[in-house]
Amino acid sequence: MGKRSVVARTFLAGISVILILVFLVTGPYGWAQVEAQQPSIAASIPITAESALLMESTTGKILFEKNPDKPLPPASVTKIMTMLLVMEKIDQGKASFSDMVVTSERAMKMGGSQIWLEVGEEMSLEELMKSIAIVSANDSSVAVAEHIAGSEEAFVDMMNKRGQELGMTGTNFVNASGLPDPNHYSTARDIALMSRALLRYPKVHEWFTTWIDYVRDGKNILVNTNRLIKSYEGVDGLKTGFTEDAGYCLAATAKKDSLRLISVVLKVSDSTTRFKEASALLDFGFRHFTGVELAREGQVVDVVEVTRGVVDRVDAICLDPLVAVVPRGEEDNVRSEIALAKKVDAPVVKGQKIGEMYALAEDGSIIGRIALVASEDVKSGNIFTVVFRITRNLLRALFKVK
Repeated sequence: MGKRSVVARTFLAGISVILILVFLVTGPYGWAQVEAQQPSIAASIPITAESALLMESTTGKILFEKNPDKPLPPASVTKIMTMLLVMEKIDQGKASFSDMVVTSERAMKMGGSQIWLEVGEEMSLEELMKSIAIVSANDSSVAVAEHIAGSEEAFVDMMNKRGQELGMTGTNFVNASGLPDPNHYSTARDIALMSRALLRYPKVHEWFTTWIDYVRDGKNILVNTNRLIKSYEGVDGLKTGFTEDAGYCLAATAKKDSLRLISVVLKVSDSTTRFKEASALLDFGFRHFTGVELAREGQVVDVVEVTRGVVDRVDAICLDPLVAVVPRGEEDNVRSEIALAKKVDAPVVKGQKIGEMYALAEDGSIIGRIALVASEDVKSGNIFTVVFRITRNLLRALFKVK
């Protein structure tokens, strides 16, 4: 017994020494700490930009970020908001592409990239917007701002208000062009948010993908500043930017299958690196993620009962497509569910929210959400309509008449 006791104590002492050495090498969290030190896939992307972000456009899901909320001068990337406001006014019927815009002295005096507008020169709103999208024209930006709001200052107020509505908490605009000002700044996250809003308008993709075009009846050439539209498959926007303070900036977007990505890089050292790093972010997103489309925009998913209306039901349709963004290989683990109002009272307005549709991961967590809306207007019915419907429903219940 004594010899066995000595051997046992010696064995336990040896094990204790080994455990102490393991603890000293691995730290108090053992193997968990070693695993935590393994770099993530995203961390391996060589991004030198001061700030960068990769967003999936439909869902707003962030796939990569580096200093995404750091305020920086956005240079001409600012013009995404300028274009968004113009497109929204046109959509509301408060402006038209055919509007003739008169150039003011203020617009004419803008420096930097421009199409050399002359005081009093008239150009259509569409041509001015095209010049903003393709060559980032500062004079055109001020001209459209004055046309829409009466003055650039009033337009800037609109820019900041719209930014707040979009959740752009790290942005302050002081002009419509992005020319340098210490109080003019934005963030990669905010730029992705306004880019996402602008991408709802198909017309802008037409401009952003135009390599060469002309204004003034073909007298002046426009050459696109975004070379990714020629070198990266699926790229159809958005805006380049450069000033000495801002460095080289880019908000780019590309779509492959059902996945649309927005790549933002700010304060890059040179133009070549700007395009290279924006491309690297897009590569990362398309290589490692996929979009699962669970429902189409406008798709009818169910019906909701309408009380006291001229009809007794209305279709519930998807306001937007429902897309779930998941790592590749997990496509089959996604499902959808709907939550609808049991009934709605007339009158019902087309587009009125009557429910929601969710994308659910395998564990039941919500990874996507869209509104379900009424497909059409339903007016209130008169007393005869109500009596008729009550009678019909009673007959159906009693005799199962259809």
